[in-house]
Amino acid sequence: MIDCSNDILTGLSEQHLLTRSDGFMLHKAVAQPFSALCTAAKAAGIEIKIVSAFRSYQRQAAIWQAKLAGNRPVYDQDGQVIDISSLTGKAKLDAVLLYSALPGASRHHWGTELDIYDAGAVPPDYKPQLEPAEYGPNGPFYRLQQWLSVYAAEFGFFLPYREFQGGVAAEPWHLSYQPLASVYLANFNADILRQCLIQHPLAEQQLVLTHLDAIFNRYVANICLAEL
Repeated sequence: MIDCSNDILTGLSEQHLLTRSDGFMLHKAVAQPFSALCTAAKAAGIEIKIVSAFRSYQRQAAIWQAKLAGNRPVYDQDGQVIDISSLTGKAKLDAVLLYSALPGASRHHWGTELDIYDAGAVPPDYKPQLEPAEYGPNGPFYRLQQWLSVYAAEFGFFLPYREFQGGVAAEPWHLSYQPLASVYLANFNADILRQCLIQHPLAEQQLVLTHLDAIFNRYVANICLAEL
């Protein structure tokens, strides 16, 4: 039985996680399949490393606050920095939501999501920017992207943001463990998220609550289907 408590769904619990030797936290049921995926990739000459895995509500709220305050860059789909101070209302929220999930609504809360890169394709001191060009035909991680498109499903993984569908931007680095993530998403809804935000206020709280149903439909429920 999968525990789909509201605290797990919204990033307020860590009871479902384990900590890997590299310090990243994953859902206990995801660690073994991810390890198997990495072993298979290594046999193909690809060294998968994690950039980000579990993120708590508090961590996501800090990212959200920094972007809305202009203390952290906000990018458009072309990789250009947006002047967030020039935007108002829902347009400001949409600009941030293109690449950063609303706190309480990030799939990374579940421990089923990983942002990854191929460490073997770049120098040891390379810092992945998690930009689409890095995973494109001329980027260092294109081979990883191609390999994942063929083999990720064998291990239960898929790319929920494989392509842009009007919500979250395309994220070829974002890997999700479908057997668990699909259950969490099916048990999640805007009402659960609303209660979380009322209990744990965040930047632009009232504006977010006003548009919450639309935000949920566009940025949470709107994913690319798994091809398993």
